[in-house]
Amino acid sequence: MVINNFIRLNVRKRAKYLCEYCHSPERSNATPFTIDHLIPQSLGGLDNLNNLALACHRCNQRRYNFTTGIDPETQTEVPLFNPRKNKWSEHFEWSKDGLKIIPKTAIGRATCNRFDFNDEFHDDGFILNARQLWLNANWHPPIDDPRQK
Repeated sequence: MVINNFIRLNVRKRAKYLCEYCHSPERSNATPFTIDHLIPQSLGGLDNLNNLALACHRCNQRRYNFTTGIDPETQTEVPLFNPRKNKWSEHFEWSKDGLKIIPKTAIGRATCNRFDFNDEFHDDGFILNARQLWLNANWHPPIDDPRQK
């Protein structure tokens, strides 16, 4: 099923135009972010609002159809971060310089690992370079970051 423009706009507004995983600003991208199915369609997920999340292309590709990941600290399988069930600030925080996402829980660690939020598995540094540019433009960290209040 194709997600209509009304649903797409509602998902984007609800997410405050940020990737719901890594909090990248959509306005930094040349194309609109994707609409991700929290329970993938390949696993029976539906197109209803509670199953949809705004995701940058990078996070959407890395998540693929996974709903769980391995916590590198405990080596146990845990659910990945779900923006409809989990609060971002309970599982992640920004490093003091605002460039890295620091996991705080098993869910956070497994999600950071699966999504490679900080370019630890790809030595290209693209996301860290992008975050530095966003910091310079005052687009980052997101307004709802506690350091901004």
